[in-house]
Parts: sequence; structure tokens; C-alpha cells
Amino acid sequence: MKKIAFSILFFTTIIYSQSIDQKMLKNIYNFSLTNSKCYSWLDDLSNKIGSRLSGSVGAEKGVAYVKAQLETLGLDKVYLQEVMVPKWVRGEKETAYFMDNKTKVTIPICALGGSIATSKSGLTAEVIEVKSLKELETLGEEKLKGKIIFYNRPFEPENIDAFKSYGKCVDQRYYGAKEATKYGAVGTIVRSMNFRLDDFPHTGAQSYGDIPKDNYIPTAAISTNAAELLSKKLKENSKLKFYMKLSCQTLDDVLSYNVIGEITGSVHPEKIMTVGGHLDSWDLADGSHDDGAGVVQSMAVLESFKKLNYKPKNTIRVVLFMNEENGGRGGKKYEEVSKLNNENHIFALESDSGGFSPRGFTFECDEANFQKVNSWKYLFEPYLIHNFVKGGTGSDIEPLTSKKIVKAGLQPDSQRYFDYHHAANDTFDAVNKRELELGAATMAFLMYLFDQYGID
Repeated sequence: MKKIAFSILFFTTIIYSQSIDQKMLKNIYNFSLTNSKCYSWLDDLSNKIGSRLSGSVGAEKGVAYVKAQLETLGLDKVYLQEVMVPKWVRGEKETAYFMDNKTKVTIPICALGGSIATSKSGLTAEVIEVKSLKELETLGEEKLKGKIIFYNRPFEPENIDAFKSYGKCVDQRYYGAKEATKYGAVGTIVRSMNFRLDDFPHTGAQSYGDIPKDNYIPTAAISTNAAELLSKKLKENSKLKFYMKLSCQTLDDVLSYNVIGEITGSVHPEKIMTVGGHLDSWDLADGSHDDGAGVVQSMAVLESFKKLNYKPKNTIRVVLFMNEENGGRGGKKYEEVSKLNNENHIFALESDSGGFSPRGFTFECDEANFQKVNSWKYLFEPYLIHNFVKGGTGSDIEPLTSKKIVKAGLQPDSQRYFDYHHAANDTFDAVNKRELELGAATMAFLMYLFDQYGID
């Protein structure tokens, strides 16, 4: 009889817990879709402040704005964390063209982050098209010296996950200039990192690595339509010359901030759970998808907990990181301070994949915690959000370490993300209000579950 009574009590407890979780799930989604400030926050960030490249006036205004908004939520703490960031400025709009017989063909172009400028009169040279960094070795200095290297490896269309295609192409953007200098090239251009054929050049970070500054060469991206056209014309005339003019420069590092707000845990205040996105954006647009969406979704997690009077067991902390795009210093500084303060982080969630419809999460964790996550799938399935896989979660939480921690990354639908990523069309009108709010609700509910049930 005791065994029967225990079994009844055990299963009654499980059913009761499930009922509470399902009710909380519904309340979070109802609030997010009807009363959250998430979309209006993004409107302000995008349309009143605009681009927020590290070290810019826009970034400074962004810090002040999100701090002020967090202070309206009645959190236990809102504060700034100092971080020194690079200051790179684009200068005047870039220009590029090539001559097709006697016709000047203008090319949409933008400098890559951290690039040096060309001379004031610009750079003109013959172009060598390659599909990979390794191809440079095959061609050698004899064929590459004095040339502009044109990296033209497109996204692989067969990958369902667009980030997989991005990962297989981005090396030519990031390392292209560094590798080209080994062979005496005078500049590089790269096909923009996206599937779509359009006229938007996409910027992004690049690195000269540890090569001497005297060996730096200017590097830029051209639009996918321009890449297709240039490739075609090079087949017709291998001696074609390309002109580009960049006026960008790197200035001294400047002081900026991570913005942090928290709700103190009611049972385990010493255990910290973070949720965040990066406040900085590239300078070509206002960065609504990358990563204004992640910023306001992360703020909305704490907003929903406060409005629903949920008192978390653990300390819930929103961290809006600075300088993810061209240095990652915000994430590194947060980890540095966390170590100094002997903080114990048990869970970290990042949103940095756009404001599209949520599909699930990636997780970095051991097998026991991954099994725990999978046991929650049934709760997300009615919302069509149940793709839980192991994989990378986010560059800002990547440095974060604790004795034991589970990390997660929100995974929205990826098909359209790279239409906008780092380009001039990453603007507020590209974000759907309902999709943005669904992402925020999904993040809040995962935070709730980890707060309720902890990690194994």
C-alpha cells in the first residue's frame, strides 16, 4: 500500500508541476504578444539612435537608452560595466568601378571592418579571381604580386541551415587580406556573405593578424550581383583593371560599457543565469536584426518576469554586450570581471541570429543536461519551437566559464538572415513584430525552466 501511495503522490506531483509550467508558458506568450515593449524598444534603438558601431556616438546613445529602459522595469540592479573598445571609422562613402571597353561600370562596395584606407587617389590594379585561401598557394607570388585578389566563393545553397553556409565562406572575408599580403597583393575584395543576388555589399570583421602594419592592404566587400558580373567580365578579359577608393581609419581605443540589469534570486542569489545580446552594430544600417533584436528580446525576458510577478530562485541577469562585431571585448570583459568576483554562472542564453520566427535552441552542455532539455520539448511543440540540438551558442557568452554551466543560443529561422546581415538593409522595417515577440517569449520560458529545475 505504501508503494502505491508513493506512486500516486509522485505522479500527482509531476502532473501538478507540468500544469504549472504550462500555465507559465501560456502567460509568458500572452504577455509577450500583447503587452511587451520589445518592439517599441527596437523602434527607438533603430530609428531614433541608428547604427551603434563600437566607439561611435550611436553606441554611446544606445548605452544610455537601454540603461534608462531597464531602470523603468523595477529591477534590483542596473549598472554599467566599463570596457575599452576599438574605434574604427568608415569615412566617406567608398567607390569602385572597372572599365568594360570604354564604359565605366560602377560596383557597390564597402570597406571591411578594420581595413586601412587606399591612397587618397584610390587603388587601381588587375584582378585575380580565386575561390579559396588555399588557391593563393597554387598561384604564388609570381601571379599575385601587385594584383587585387577577388575572393568569389559563394554560399553553398544545399545547406538548410544558412549559418552552415556562412561558416564555410567567412574565412575569405576574415583572413583574406592577411593571406593575400604573403604574395605581394595590393588589395582584396570579397563576395558578400549572403545567398541572395542583390546590390547590397555586406561589411564584417576582418583581421590582419600579427603581420606588420606596413604590410596591411585595403580590403572590401562587393555585392553578390557585382561579384557575378565581375567574374563574367574577367573571363572575357583577364587583364581587366579594378579601381576602389576607401577612406577608413582606426583611431585610439575608447571607453564604452556593457549594460547590466538583474533580478536577485529568492533562493540562490549566488547562482547567476544570464540572457543577452550585443548592443553594438555595424555602421551601414541600424542593425535591427544584428543585434537590436537580441538586445530587446533579452530585455523583454526580465520585463515579462517582473510584469508577471515571477520571483526567480536564481539571480537573473540581462547583459547587453558591447563590441561583439569587431573585437568581442564586451564578452571577454564580462568574463574577466566574473572571475575576479568569483561569480557562479549556471546558465547563459544568447540571442544573436536575428529577429525571425524562433525554431529552437542550440546547447553547449553535457549529456545529462541535454537529456533534461529534451524532456521539455513537449512544452514547446504546440508553439512549433522544438528544434533542440548541440552546437555553438553565441560569441559573447563563449568566454564565460564556471565550475558547471549550460549555454544556449536562440535559433530563429535562418533562411532570410543573411539577406540583411551587416548590410545597409538591416533596418527596422525588416523585422516582423510578431516574430520578434515570439522569440522573446521563447527565451523567457527557457530561462524559467532552468530557473525552476536547475542544472544537473
